[in-house]
Amino acid sequence: MTEREYYSARMGKNPHPHQLDLDMFLRLFGNVYTGYASRGYFQEAFGYYCTDAGRVNGTLGSDVEAAVFGRLRKPSLWPIEQQLHQYSEDDAFDVIEFLYDVVSRPGNAYYHSWNQCGYHYSDFNAHAGQHEYREEINGLLRDYGDGYVLSKSGDIQALGPEDMRPLLEQELPEYDPGNVDSRVEAAIHKFRHHTPSVEDKREAVRQLADVLEFLRPKLKGILSSKDEDDLFNIANNFGIRHHNLKQKIEYDERIWLDWMFHYYLNTIHATVALLKREGVEFNSAG
Repeated sequence: MTEREYYSARMGKNPHPHQLDLDMFLRLFGNVYTGYASRGYFQEAFGYYCTDAGRVNGTLGSDVEAAVFGRLRKPSLWPIEQQLHQYSEDDAFDVIEFLYDVVSRPGNAYYHSWNQCGYHYSDFNAHAGQHEYREEINGLLRDYGDGYVLSKSGDIQALGPEDMRPLLEQELPEYDPGNVDSRVEAAIHKFRHHTPSVEDKREAVRQLADVLEFLRPKLKGILSSKDEDDLFNIANNFGIRHHNLKQKIEYDERIWLDWMFHYYLNTIHATVALLKREGVEFNSAG
């Protein structure tokens, strides 16, 4: 949750310094939510009550509970303070993503003193609010379970193995928006879903293999023919891209699909870097 480590964690005497169970995660998430709510970060969306004007609607309208149900298609999630204790992991992740969509930092605050009405806010900045909220909530998500992250697009994703996290976070150099960049981003998004199925992972590997297939003609003269063949033999022989009787299908998919995904992702990064270094830029003719 915090970058600072206290004594027992620094000395290795705390066996679980960065591991939250669901109960503690929900309690800490509740603190984050109430903190942002008290500073007006959700007033634009949820509205507020004024002793003079009565109920002042936000962008979600007069019935926030119905609006939350309309977005998430789940009952009993609102009000957050009252329902939080019974959230499942999926409930909590849904609400965190929903709040990311509606959070906005207020620019001006007016204190309405009559009957201690409280602060009314205006001049909201959604981008700034999302940035702050995401930074803080990621401090919790990193320490919950196996580790998660709220992406800039507002999706909660698995962090993945610790030694592979830098690769997953590394931005691919811009090369070909339609055939490379967006497809790699989609594959990472599918692979890092917080509960990916085996088919999700297989499809993510397939998408990366297809990107390499698209890049294959551009690799002539950069890679040896053997290295080039090896790249595609993996996907073809392990039942990823094609289906035939010669393929190896008796393997632990949850282990090997992870390996293949990171192998292909790393290869795409290297390939794009090589192509850009050699001046082999994208063009519509391929």
